[in-house]
Amino acid sequence: MAKGKSSRLIAQNKKAYHDYFIEEVYQAGISLAGTEVKSLRAGKCSLKESYIRIDDGQAFIYGMHISPYEQGNIFNKDPLRPRRLLLHKNQIRKIASEVQAAGYTVVPLKVYFDHSLVKIDIALAKGKKLYDKRESIAKNDMRRQAEKEFKIKNLTL
Repeated sequence: MAKGKSSRLIAQNKKAYHDYFIEEVYQAGISLAGTEVKSLRAGKCSLKESYIRIDDGQAFIYGMHISPYEQGNIFNKDPLRPRRLLLHKNQIRKIASEVQAAGYTVVPLKVYFDHSLVKIDIALAKGKKLYDKRESIAKNDMRRQAEKEFKIKNLTL
């Protein structure tokens, strides 16, 4: 087995890190059609406005847009159809109980290829208030400023 992890990022939900406190991350598979996988290989996927719900003991992702494959003709599926997430039953039960009891939200973070399989990282998250968002923006600005000063300082040496 190779030591390096072979994975290629397809899409990322950067807004999730801005809008939520990420508590716990899970890796899940996605049930897809063949033309959807080909479209993902071309990088045609968007996680904007997508969300995850648990219905009847199964996890589904809604609003994930996978563009139709150009050569797919009649085999193409609806780009916004709900897709089943492949998780263990105990993981689904744990996520469902956290959402019910603690008021968490389940958000998709990124879609990627793990070797030849399409995987998605989902997270239990709590929503940020406006002041939390301002605080994280200020923290990022301070970090960027420090990196900039460090870079300038090292260039002059």
